[in-house]
Amino acid sequence: MVEINLNWVADEKFDIQQNGKILRIDAAPEEESTGFRPKALILSSLAGCTAIDVVELLKKMRIEFSDFRIEVKAEMSEEHPKVYHTIYLTYRIRLNEPDRPKMQKAVDLSQDKYCGVSAMIRKFATLHVNIEYL
Repeated sequence: MVEINLNWVADEKFDIQQNGKILRIDAAPEEESTGFRPKALILSSLAGCTAIDVVELLKKMRIEFSDFRIEVKAEMSEEHPKVYHTIYLTYRIRLNEPDRPKMQKAVDLSQDKYCGVSAMIRKFATLHVNIEYL
């Protein structure tokens, strides 16, 4: 069981406590914002979940890599409730060309088997996955 506690700070600012750590969320205008947007955190969770999977899998395969990053872009519906309907997930990584099939395997395993955030997102949005080699 996961337990999250949310505490109102002021205006549209809230602190979320998870395992003794605090994360600020808010809906204030960008120039007044002191935290993260709640919906954008879904995209951050997606990137974090699959990144952990891919790094663990590449380490198990003994694949050397560097410059690993993930970019997530999303399109949102116009009508309320506004939800993401299309998400683009791009892995960017530097590794030896012969290791590219193993990177593809790691991404496929993350997306198809291990990343629960990807599985949840696919219930409400189309998820496009791409790998770019540096």
